[in-house]
Amino acid sequence: MSNAIDAPTRQRIQSWLDGNYDAQTKAAIQALLDANNDTELTDSFYKDLEFGTGGLRGIIGVGSNRMNRYTVGAATQGLANYLNQCFPGQEIKVAIAHDSRNMSPEFARIVADIFSANGIKVFLFKELRPTPELSFAIRHLGCNSGVVITASHNPREYNGYKAYWTDGSQVVAPHDANIVAEVNKIQSVADIHFDGNPALITMIGEEVDAEFLKTIQANSINPAVIKRQHDLKIVFTPIHGTGITLVPKALELLGFTNVHIVQEQATPDGNFPTVVYPNPEEQEAMSIAMQQAKAMDADLVIATDPDADRVGAAVKNQAGEWQLLNGNQMASLIIYYLLQAWKDAGKLQGKEFVAKTIVTTNIIDAMCAAYGVPCYNTLTGFKYIAQVIRELEGKSKFIAGGEESYGYLIGDAVRDKDAIASCAMIAELTAYAKDQGLSLIDFLTQMYQKHGFYYEGLISLTKKGKAGAEEIQKMMADMRSNLPSSVAGSAPIEVLDYKNLTSKNLRTGEVTPIPQGMGIEPSNVIQLILEDGTKVSARPSGTEPKIKFYVSVNTPLDKPEDFDATLDRLKEKVKAIQTDLGLM
Repeated sequence: MSNAIDAPTRQRIQSWLDGNYDAQTKAAIQALLDANNDTELTDSFYKDLEFGTGGLRGIIGVGSNRMNRYTVGAATQGLANYLNQCFPGQEIKVAIAHDSRNMSPEFARIVADIFSANGIKVFLFKELRPTPELSFAIRHLGCNSGVVITASHNPREYNGYKAYWTDGSQVVAPHDANIVAEVNKIQSVADIHFDGNPALITMIGEEVDAEFLKTIQANSINPAVIKRQHDLKIVFTPIHGTGITLVPKALELLGFTNVHIVQEQATPDGNFPTVVYPNPEEQEAMSIAMQQAKAMDADLVIATDPDADRVGAAVKNQAGEWQLLNGNQMASLIIYYLLQAWKDAGKLQGKEFVAKTIVTTNIIDAMCAAYGVPCYNTLTGFKYIAQVIRELEGKSKFIAGGEESYGYLIGDAVRDKDAIASCAMIAELTAYAKDQGLSLIDFLTQMYQKHGFYYEGLISLTKKGKAGAEEIQKMMADMRSNLPSSVAGSAPIEVLDYKNLTSKNLRTGEVTPIPQGMGIEPSNVIQLILEDGTKVSARPSGTEPKIKFYVSVNTPLDKPEDFDATLDRLKEKVKAIQTDLGLM
């Protein structure tokens, strides 16, 4: 073994070669050794793949820092041990689903076997299914937990493992840290019970699909509008993922009859052969769908990521060119439509609410205020929106929620972002706009005229290594203590520090607590509010050497023809703010 590999890594490699690992794994390690592939060996073994608060995510391959039978096995054994601690003497049930990625079916079966070997009843989807359906199934089947095998929209070489709790949401405190602790206790392959009990594994599929689709149909507010606009021309692409299983069915169930699937991307395929990244936030991933939409003069393009929890949409702009709507725009349009539709249907009774994350556009807050509907702001991550739903269950009705990173939720049957229900709702609101003679861009413009033109910019800075980590700490410290007197001509008036949960009025010096709970807990996030309504948020990544700055600006939009000029001014303002804060 090469001396270019450090001693601890060499020791870990040798332990896999000597240990109770299968012959195929040992042969793959030996092949890397024979090829003198020091770089790959080091990356595969220099550390253990970390089980974080959401689960696992990593490159598929052999080694302690890779997604494989043994790292997935340790995660599952740790979760099984924790479930048996939490629910002693009870019949424990879990649901398991997987996406279209390479090794996803195999990992899902390994997970099922380990849970069943630990005396836990398993409901295993027999074929790939969207993440939101897994969330639904947990509650529908009365499960204590659930797992979905997915790496969301990461590149093709990745896979992952997401853990869920009894309400169908990803695990939150205290369970997240407790599960991590149990997983970290698994120190040997001998600790993992791989030999499953088939008697405890039940295969599920279409029967859960039917119940899940009923909840999506129940979200619909304007079936009469859909009936009139049933031939709305929709182009849909699942980008080789799980969306193909349910999005076409959901649209058909609502009554849409003119849906065109992008055939080049319709077949589930973990190699994602037609895209660089299977991410509907990227123009490249949606280019085939947009070309098809242009050729057939469609009304709407929708695309789901591999596990169908995120959705991207594209529409024709005023110049007749197809463009992507960003996550803030689509979250806003969904809430804008639903608030008005619920009001028109007489469903706003004073006990409804909306939820979003603190870095998502504040036009949603403005719209909710106009309709007298509370809007709860949570930390980044849908598990916090789910926490708000859980805390208000039985007291107040959840309308919808969203986050700027292309995740939306309509209704409370699911407790995670849901691209299936979102595709259905986006189609419905597009039909509603068309019924009024409006394009989706016209509808967006109408929203801005009524509630203000909001524009958001994001800058993500990568700072690698020890020096980078120190620089990120300094940037956060400066946001807390060395505030500028003016940013792009506007004075800061408030600082919200989520690390110590305080809000400081910079005019009076008064400090007030930010209440904990309802999706809020201590987190290293700073928000600066300016006199003109601008919001600047700073948030270091918890998993990457990055710090993200979110800038939100707004101004009135007097008339539709001012759209482009107003947008240009807001973009320039975001650039000026980034320059003043030294972020360019």
